[in-house]
Amino acid sequence: MAELLPEQKKKVQKPLLWVGLASIAMTFAGLTSGYVVSRSSLLADNEWLQFALPTEFTAATVVILLSSVTMIWAVNRFRRGYRQTGLLALVLTFLLGFSFAFLQYYGWQDLLDRGLFFTGPKSNTAISWVYVITFLHWLHLISGLFVLLFTLHKARLGKYTAQDSQGVAVSGIYWHFLDGLWIYLFLFLSFIR
Repeated sequence: MAELLPEQKKKVQKPLLWVGLASIAMTFAGLTSGYVVSRSSLLADNEWLQFALPTEFTAATVVILLSSVTMIWAVNRFRRGYRQTGLLALVLTFLLGFSFAFLQYYGWQDLLDRGLFFTGPKSNTAISWVYVITFLHWLHLISGLFVLLFTLHKARLGKYTAQDSQGVAVSGIYWHFLDGLWIYLFLFLSFIR
C-alpha cells in the first residue's frame, strides 16, 4: 500500500495545479475587467490619466520570455536524463525570473519618479490599477521563484530522472503560466490605455 502513495501524489499534482491556475486566472480576469469598467466610466469625464508604461516593463517582458525558453530547456533535459544541463537550465530560469522581479521594482520606481503614485492626493485611478495588477503578478512571480528554488533543490539531490521528472514539468507549467499571464497583462496595459 505504501508504494501507491507516490503514484497517487503524481496523479493529483497536475489536476490540483490546474485548479490553482484557474483561480489565479479568474483573479486577473476580475482585475482587468475592473480596470476596463473604471476606464470606461472615467474616460467620459476626462479623469482617466494617460501615461506611458515604464520601459523596464518592456525589458521585463523580454526577460520573462527568455525564462520560458530556459524552462523548456530544463524540462527537456530532465526528461532525457541530462541532469547537469537540466540543473543549469533551472538556474538560468531562476536568474532570469529574479531579474524580472528587479525590473518590475525599477519600473515602479520610474512611475514614482514621474510623480505617478499608487494612492494619495497625487494619485489617479488609472495608475492605481497599474500598480495593483502588476504588484499582484509580481507576488505570484515571487511564489514561482520559490517553486523554482524547491525544484532546483530536489534536482540537486537527484530526485528527478528520465523516468520521473514530473516535478520539473509541474514547475514548468506554473512558470509558463506566470509568463503567459505577464504577456497578457503587459499587452492589456499597453493597448487598453
